[in-house]
Amino acid sequence: MDTPSHGGELLRNKELQTDVNCPFCHNEETRVLDTTPDLRGGVRRRRECEHCHKRFSTYERPVTTLPLIIKQDGTREEFDREKVLRGIRIACTKRPVSADQIDKVVNGIETALKESTRQELPAWVIGDMVIENLKELDQVAYIRYASVYLPLDDVKALRDEIDRLLLEG
Repeated sequence: MDTPSHGGELLRNKELQTDVNCPFCHNEETRVLDTTPDLRGGVRRRRECEHCHKRFSTYERPVTTLPLIIKQDGTREEFDREKVLRGIRIACTKRPVSADQIDKVVNGIETALKESTRQELPAWVIGDMVIENLKELDQVAYIRYASVYLPLDDVKALRDEIDRLLLEG
């Protein structure tokens, strides 16, 4: 079956598809069952493998420029969404915080970075954004993250932070 392209020429369906291998059996033949927009402005596609019949999701997002992150040792690296997500998930382990809530926090941080006009940002800016969001989301997760992120050198410093949190709440 031929499908018209934007320029009026005809392209075969096979040419429009990108190769997506099944993550289970690595077969190249998969079919799209459903396509929906995701929260980050991309597209979520629900797929099924033609060989093993297992289902999985793929996400397509527009590539945007984010500021470089300046680490504490002065090295620079690209923003790593998965790294932030992993840190928040660890802090929220066994807490009543849903995956959607965690995703919203990370999406908010990523959006703020995209909207920044700076080309480079110190890593502590991201850490502060995580801390502020976790403080609102779950106080135990906040303390867990803070115990690693903030300069809490001993148990007394940690206790002082907990007391401060209790006074605010």
